[in-house]
Amino acid sequence: MRICFIPIDNRPVCYTLPKYIAAMDDEIELLLPPREYLGDLTKIAQIDEILKWMEGINECDAFVLSLDTLAYGGLIPSRRGIESIDEIKSRLARLKPLLEGKKVYAFSSIMRISNNNYNEEEKEYWSEWGKKIFEYSFHYDGLPYGGSPHTNLLHSGKECAIPDEILQDYLITRKRNFEINKSYLDWDFETLIFSKDDCAERGFNVEEARELERLGGKTKTGADEIPLTLLARAIEKEIKVFVEFTEPEYKDKISNYEDVSIEKSVEGQLELGGFVRVFDRNEADLVLIVNNFIEKQGELVMGWTTQPYNKTFIPPKKPYAIADVRFANGSDNAFVEQILPKLDDNFYGYSGWNTSANTLGTILATVKVKYGASKYNHEAFKNLQMIRMLDDWAYQANIRVNGQTPDIKDLMKPFEEKLTKYKQIGSIIYSYPWNRSFEVEVSL
Repeated sequence: MRICFIPIDNRPVCYTLPKYIAAMDDEIELLLPPREYLGDLTKIAQIDEILKWMEGINECDAFVLSLDTLAYGGLIPSRRGIESIDEIKSRLARLKPLLEGKKVYAFSSIMRISNNNYNEEEKEYWSEWGKKIFEYSFHYDGLPYGGSPHTNLLHSGKECAIPDEILQDYLITRKRNFEINKSYLDWDFETLIFSKDDCAERGFNVEEARELERLGGKTKTGADEIPLTLLARAIEKEIKVFVEFTEPEYKDKISNYEDVSIEKSVEGQLELGGFVRVFDRNEADLVLIVNNFIEKQGELVMGWTTQPYNKTFIPPKKPYAIADVRFANGSDNAFVEQILPKLDDNFYGYSGWNTSANTLGTILATVKVKYGASKYNHEAFKNLQMIRMLDDWAYQANIRVNGQTPDIKDLMKPFEEKLTKYKQIGSIIYSYPWNRSFEVEVSL
């Protein structure tokens, strides 16, 4: 199976993770543009070069596309860019003929509104006005640039003390992206998803999602993992999944950075990935174990605590995979210590990075490729699990939490040694592709 895959940007979870997942089936040929063509924290993607690369591809069975990359140059440039709507449409006019008659699984983001004054991924003025803009959006009923019927709760930015020129620039960018998203509804996609990244219960992004749904579009909470979930969907293998929550009485609680319960997040990922959820464990092909949180999701690096796993882990007697979402941005240490000695031949993978949606999309793509593999590569599976454990558990839940970056090779040794029972490893390289501690790249 040949799949053309256009990532969001060049981060490891966007670029190398799909390759590690696809490598578990030697019959899957995953085609990605050269990594240097993709954008990063400060650079937009080389859109012309990516389109030229796509024009040179022979027949593919499926295309999995981040439309933000091809429209704006990446997810971050979609929030920062100053191009006009006509400039963006001219790029898309070049893309559209390349997809005619093809099976295309695509997603485009609904521009997020982060509730902070942190401008690393936003326009410069976010450092002073980000929280105010979030507040304005949260208390405004409807869309200030049309769409669903609305009544203003805040008639202007003055109630939030936002300078008019800043508010207008922000709203113009939002409207541009919203109009581009509406235009995709006329394209012929096998699957089209509009993603809701870092979403609160209310706001312009929530209203845009409602309007897109009213017009016939499908929306989903998440972002970085959606290409992986679409990769799972493109592999047309039906798998019946029984979901087992470690804290079943708390499955209605909402994760950090999301606007739906953890159960609904699981259901959304299963549906998008082409899985069938069953409620009889005996009918299931695989058990998805979700290590969910009690009351409130923790986040170690932010100092947000929650009760760690305090039960005894008993592996199922059939294939199982693990989504560790008790903490955002890293594993639950108590849970990992429980599962590591007990991983057996029924183990189909672990994930525990960033948001709940990120974790779920990753593990379901892993399950779909491993379970449905025509020519299974077990070494590739072990490589993938080693990287996830070193990243999600060792680095995110321990090294980064303790502020021990950037030179971490010696600090990672104790964790590597605990994992050598699972896989013998040689040289491991750790790097920071975006020159920040938020993400580390683990290269075996």
